[in-house]
Amino acid sequence: MRKALLVLLLAPGLLAAQTTEPGHPHERSAAANASITGRWIFTSDFYGTTVTLVMEFKQDGDKLTGDFDGDKLEGTIKDGAIHFLAKDDQGGTEEGTARLYGDTISGSVVFTDADDPQQHITHHFTATMILQRKAGPPQRHEFIPTVFYRQFSAANKPVLIVSPGDTIHTTTVDAGGKDENGVERVVGGNPETGPFYIETAAPGDTLVVHLTRLRLNRNFAESDDFMVGRAVDSGLAVKMKDTGKTIRWHLDLQRGVAAPEKPAEHLGQYAVPLRPMLGCVAVAPSSTQAAPGTGDSGRWGGNMDFNEIVEGATLYLPVSVPGALLYVGDGHAAQGDGELNGNALETSMDVELTVDVIPAKGVRGPRVESATHIMAMGLSGSLDDAMREATANMAQWLTTEYNLTPSEVAQVLGTSAEYKISEVADRNAGIVLKINKDRLKNLAPAPK
Repeated sequence: MRKALLVLLLAPGLLAAQTTEPGHPHERSAAANASITGRWIFTSDFYGTTVTLVMEFKQDGDKLTGDFDGDKLEGTIKDGAIHFLAKDDQGGTEEGTARLYGDTISGSVVFTDADDPQQHITHHFTATMILQRKAGPPQRHEFIPTVFYRQFSAANKPVLIVSPGDTIHTTTVDAGGKDENGVERVVGGNPETGPFYIETAAPGDTLVVHLTRLRLNRNFAESDDFMVGRAVDSGLAVKMKDTGKTIRWHLDLQRGVAAPEKPAEHLGQYAVPLRPMLGCVAVAPSSTQAAPGTGDSGRWGGNMDFNEIVEGATLYLPVSVPGALLYVGDGHAAQGDGELNGNALETSMDVELTVDVIPAKGVRGPRVESATHIMAMGLSGSLDDAMREATANMAQWLTTEYNLTPSEVAQVLGTSAEYKISEVADRNAGIVLKINKDRLKNLAPAPK
C-alpha cells in the first residue's frame, strides 16, 4: 500500500461521484462495448476523510492494464464487472472489485501493506472519468470577487469553473484587505481571490498560469520601515529597535514611479520604478496537511513573494487536488529581493491570466519562466534548505526537459546557475535558481 495518498476535502457539488448501485431506479447498465480506457478520479472515505487519487485504465478487450496512484495495475473487465490488482515497489497491493454504471465505477478496494501483509483494509469507492479538454475556442471570463479567502484550502468552494486555455480577468485586494478604492473588504493577511476550478486538472498534473496582464488600480501603497530578523545582525537589530511604522507611498502611474508620500529628511528625492507583481499564486495543497494560511508557502506555491512573478511570466505549479483550485493575491507595486521590510509596496491589482494543464506530468515545486530565463524555486525553513530544494527542482527540470544525466546536470549548473534570494520575511525562506535560456538553446529537448 502506498505510504501517502492524495487527499481532497471535496467542495460541495463538485466531483462528488454519483453512485448508482444495482437496483437503483436510475441505474444505467454498462454497454457491452463500453471502454473504460482513460484517467479516473478515485474517491473514498478514509475514516471520515474523503481521499482522492488518480487511477488509469487501458482496456484491450477484456484485459486491463494501467496504474493505481502510480502503482502498476492489471485486471479484467467483463459485462461491466471489473477486477484489478495493483502492486507497489515495496510489495504492498491494492485489489479492487467494482462495476461500471454508466460513467461511474463503484466498488471496493482491499489495501494490503507490505509491512503487515496479514492486515487487510477494505474501503468502498466511486470513480469518475477525468474530463477531456473541451473542443472549441477558449473563453474569456470577467470575474468580480465578493468573497476572499485567507487559507489555501481545498475545502473552499470554487468561485468559477474554467477550461484549459481560458482567460480570467479579475481583481485582488491588498494584503490588508483593502480594495482599489481603499475600502476594507476583508480582514488582512493576504486575502486571496479564487479559488478557480480548472477542468481536467487532476493530481499529478501541472497547472500552467500565464500572467498576461498585471496592472495597478489605485495610486497608493503601504509598507513598513522595519527589517526582518533573517536580514540583520545583533548590532543592526538594536539600531532598528524604534522602526516598524507604516509608510504610505504615492504611486505615480503616469511616470511609473513610487515615492513616500511624507518622505523622511534624507529621502525627499527618493523614488523607485513601479514593477507590479503578485506575492501570492497558489494551488490548493493536498489535504493530508492542514490547510495553510495565506501567509505561508510550499511546493504548491502560495506567499512566494518573488519579484519576478510579473506581467509576462509563466508559472508551473504541481496539482494535488482535482481542479487544482487556483488562488491569486497579495499585489505589490514594487519589491526588492527578499521582501526585507516584512512586506512590499502593498496594493490592490487588476489581474488577467490564462490557464493550461499539462496532464500526467508533475513538477517538484513552483517554477517560473520569463522571456529570458527558466527559474526553479526552493521554499524551506532555512536559506540552506531552500537552496538545496531550488537546486533539486532545477535538476529535475533539466532531466525531464533535456534528458540530461546527473553528470550533465552538474556541468550545466556549475557554469550557468544564477541564485537569487526571493523571500526571507515569512516562515519559509525562498531561493530561486535561474538559468538563462541562451545557455540551453543548443540542447536537444527530450522526446515527449
